[in-house]
Amino acid sequence: MMVSKTKDRRGEGFAKKASESEEPFTNVVAKGVHRPSRQTQEKLQELRDQVATSSTLQQFALGSSQVAAAEERRKILQADDQKPKLSTLSEKQRLALERRKGRRDRALQSRLEKHETRRLEAAVAAAQAKEILETTQPGMIETENDMEKSYSLTQAALKRDHLDPEIARNIFDLTLTECAPYGMKYDSSGRYSVLYGEKGHVAYMDNHQRSLVKEFNVHERVRDACFLHNFTLTAVAQKNHAFIYDHNGIEIHRLSECHEPLALDFLPYHWLLVSIGRTGWLKYQDTSTGQHVASHRTHVPCRVLRQNPANAVMHVGHSNGTVSLWSPATSTYLVKMLCHKGSAITSIAIDQSGHTMVTGGADRKMRIWDLRTYKQLNKYDCVAGIPTSLDISQRGMVAVGHAGHVSVWPSETLQTRTSGPYMHQLFPRCSPIETVRFRPFEDVCGVGHAMGISSMVIPGSGEPQIDTSEYHLNPMADSKQRREAEVRALLDKLRPEMIALDPDQVAGIEASDPQTKLERLHDLQEEANAKVRPVKRVASTKRGQSKIQVKLRRKLRNVVKDNRGKLRESKKIKSAENANEDGESGAGEQAPPALKRFFG
Repeated sequence: MMVSKTKDRRGEGFAKKASESEEPFTNVVAKGVHRPSRQTQEKLQELRDQVATSSTLQQFALGSSQVAAAEERRKILQADDQKPKLSTLSEKQRLALERRKGRRDRALQSRLEKHETRRLEAAVAAAQAKEILETTQPGMIETENDMEKSYSLTQAALKRDHLDPEIARNIFDLTLTECAPYGMKYDSSGRYSVLYGEKGHVAYMDNHQRSLVKEFNVHERVRDACFLHNFTLTAVAQKNHAFIYDHNGIEIHRLSECHEPLALDFLPYHWLLVSIGRTGWLKYQDTSTGQHVASHRTHVPCRVLRQNPANAVMHVGHSNGTVSLWSPATSTYLVKMLCHKGSAITSIAIDQSGHTMVTGGADRKMRIWDLRTYKQLNKYDCVAGIPTSLDISQRGMVAVGHAGHVSVWPSETLQTRTSGPYMHQLFPRCSPIETVRFRPFEDVCGVGHAMGISSMVIPGSGEPQIDTSEYHLNPMADSKQRREAEVRALLDKLRPEMIALDPDQVAGIEASDPQTKLERLHDLQEEANAKVRPVKRVASTKRGQSKIQVKLRRKLRNVVKDNRGKLRESKKIKSAENANEDGESGAGEQAPPALKRFFG
C-alpha cells in the first residue's frame, strides 16, 4: 500500500507540474535543447540593428529576391494552414492537427533564428571583404559651388586640364564619311568594338591597343551588328538577311530565316541571337546548334530591340508608341506598355538590375519607367531633337543622343527628378546620332554619328571592379582562356524555356497544391471584383424649347409602333382564315396547271 501511495503522489505532482506550464510539449528533449539562449537572441538582435543602419549590408543581406520569395511562401503556407482540407485527413490526423494548432514549435523557431543569424553574419563578412578587395573607387566630377555646372565642361577642356595622358587617349574622333552614318557596339569585356557603316563598311577595333583588327566591306546596306559570345564571331544585319562573320572578315553562315532584319541582339547565357524584321517578326536563333528556336509575330512595325540583362526578356519598341516584352517560351507578348502616346518608339535602354527602363519617342521626350509596377517615374524633354539612341552605364548613368547632341544624366535620374544633365557634348554637322554605347568597366562612351565615330570620357560611368565570377568578362583573356570560357559557357547554357519575367520562379517551389492555388486565386478575384464600384449612370439632360415636342413625338412613335404590331397580327389571322376557306373549297383550284388532271 505504501508503494502504490507513493506512485499516486508522484503522478499527481507530475500532472500538477505539467498543468502549471504555459506550453505543454510532447518532446521533452526539444524543450530543453532547442530553446534559444539569451546570448543567441542578443547576437541576432545586434546583427539586425547593424544591417538596418547600413545600405551596403542590406544589399548583401537581400542580394537576391530568394529571401523575399521564401517569406512569401511562408505566408502562403500559413494561410493554407488556416483553412486545411479536413476531408482528406483521417480522424487521428485531424485530432493531431487540432492539438498542434495551439502549440508553438520552439525547435523550428530556433532553427529559423540560427539560419537568419548565419545569413546576416555572411552579409557582414561579405561587406568587410568588399572593402578590402575593392582597391579602386569610381571617380566623379565635383563642382566647387552651386553656380558651377558640370555639364559646361567640354571634352576638349577635360582632356587638356583634368586627365592624365593615358586616359586622355580615349577622347578621339574618327572621320569616316564614305560609308556614313556609322554605329558602334562593344563586346561584354569592353576590349573590342565593332564599327558598321550604313553603306557596307564593317571594322573591328582593339580598344586597349587603339588599333584596327580587321576591316572589310560587304557591298550591301548594313542596318545593325552585334558580337556573339566573344569578339571572334559577329552577326551583321544586311539588306535581305543576317550574316555571321569571324574576326578575320570571313563569312561563316547566312541566317536565311532572318528576312530583312532591322535590329539584332545576343543573349549570352542562352546563346540566342534575336532579330526583328521589317515585317514585324521576332525570331530567336540558337548559335550553338544553328537551330531556329521561335518566331513571334508582333503585328506592329518596329525597329527598336533591346534585352533586359536581368531576365533576358526582349523589349520591342513599336511605331504606335508601345513597348512589348517577349520570351521565346510564349507565343504572345508578356507585357505591353503604352509609353509614348501618338508617337513612335525610337530608342530603349534597361539598367543592369532590370528594374528601370528608359524610352525615347518621336515626341522628343525621354520617359523613365519602373518595370516592377509598369508605371512612369519621370519624363524629360529633349529640346535639341528626337532621342535616337539611349544607353545606361554600369553605374546607372543615362546617355541620350538627340540631333547632334549627347547628354549624360546622373544615376539619380532613374529614381528622382534632376535639374540638369551630368555632362553634355555637341557634335557639329554630325546629326543625327546613330548609336550611344557605354564601354564596360571603363569611363568611356562611344558615339556613332553621320560623320563617323567619336569617343568621350565620362568620369564615374564604368564599374571599376571586374566580376571575376563571370568568366566571359576577362578583357585580358588569351586564346586558350577564350576556348576554356567557351566550353564552360556551353556547359552552363540555359534553355530558352527558362526566360520569364521573374527569373527566380524557375528554381522556386510551389507553395501549395494546384487546387489550393486555384481556390486562392478565385478568392482574390472575387475580392477584387467586390471592390469595384458601380458606374454611376449619368442622367441625360434635355435643353431647349423643344422638350415638350420631343415628348409628344416619342408618344406618337410608341402609338404607331403598337398599331403596327396589331395590324400585322390581324393580317396573319386574316390570311390564315382565307387559307382554311380555300382548303375547304378544294385544293384543285390552287394546284398548278400541270397537276390539275390529278384532281379531276
